[in-house]
Formats: sequence, structure tokens, C-alpha cells
Amino acid sequence: MKISIKVKPNARERRVEETGPNQFRVCVKSPARENKANEEVVELLAEHFDLSKSRVSIVSGRKSSQKIVRIEKS
Repeated sequence: MKISIKVKPNARERRVEETGPNQFRVCVKSPARENKANEEVVELLAEHFDLSKSRVSIVSGRKSSQKIVRIEKS
């Protein structure tokens, strides 16, 4: 399944909020530099959906706060 996310880097706490059907807001503590926020987004979404990190991948928007993410459920 593909989901649309909006990332908020440098947040005080890590969280995933559902904002609509297949739409999420992901708050991460990491800065939006050197791919750190993207790595934390993948890690946090894997935890949220109870999957391994290898099943979560950013399809588009690597350098944007708006991203499309593929979640591979079994």
C-alpha cells in the first residue's frame, strides 16, 4: 500500500498521526539534513505498522516534507 505523509522534522516528540485515509503526519526529532529525518521516518513508520524497516520505503519526496511511502504488508 502507498501512503502520503507530511514530515515535521526537529519535533519535540516522535509520533505518527493519521490525518485521513492513507494520509499521515510524521513528527521526528532528527533534522532535515544528511537524510537523518528520512531514516527516522522509515524507522518510526515500521514501528507504527509493526513491520521491519526493510518493508518501508520512500517512493518520492526524499527532499520534501511531502512524501509518498510504500508499506509492504504480507
